[in-house]
Amino acid sequence: MIDQPKRLAFFLPNTFTALNMACGFASIIMAWKGQFYNASMILLLGAIFDSVDGRVARMTGTQSQFGEQFDSISDVVSFGMAPAFLVYNCFFKDLGRLGMVVSFLYLLCGALRLARFNANIDKVSSDYFQGLPIPTAALGLVGYVLLAIEFHLIKTLTPFTIFYVVLYSLLMISNIPFYSFKNATWVKTHKKRVLAIIFLLLALIFTYEQLMIGVITGAYVLGGLVYFITHKGALEDVFSWKSENDEINESN
Repeated sequence: MIDQPKRLAFFLPNTFTALNMACGFASIIMAWKGQFYNASMILLLGAIFDSVDGRVARMTGTQSQFGEQFDSISDVVSFGMAPAFLVYNCFFKDLGRLGMVVSFLYLLCGALRLARFNANIDKVSSDYFQGLPIPTAALGLVGYVLLAIEFHLIKTLTPFTIFYVVLYSLLMISNIPFYSFKNATWVKTHKKRVLAIIFLLLALIFTYEQLMIGVITGAYVLGGLVYFITHKGALEDVFSWKSENDEINESN
């Protein structure tokens, strides 16, 4: 029988996952009411909860398949459905079927991204993400909504907004490698500098959230694309692996 502290350890990371899902649900309600700023900021809170649950599970040694699946389901709500509903209500509500299709495309690509991640979780190198992670894509949409709240001209740029949402959708299901920083040598050898940079970014987000969320996310995406283009030869095989059938055939 599992003792009480162990039960608590298993319960804790799933609590953060549930809080992430709650943020996604709350964002949908707020976007439906036209509270786009609040809907955006609570998704940022959901992203914080999402970044915590996995770390808590590793710290407590309570990683499990249940936790992984629960986390993915939560991400579909918070970083798939909620941002899609947010951009639809903020930008596409008057576009009819086109607005529904563009918003659904984001949700579909997000779900496919999570399904592929779960299927290849033991194969993909931890140094890179295979395609843009869905929390980053969600923050990209959140940042764009916040920019539109700050600069009303953006709401009139419907063709560009469609392009932006479609781009982030397709980046999620692409094979473009985005650096994860999990095993970065520079990060490990300059921990104090990294900590200072993190605090600086948090301070900027706290002070200029309507500008900085979009800028930081956009810089990461643009940097990943530029790195991929300039180092394509070195990264073209990063997601190439042999299936079990191929290995068996080669051994025979």
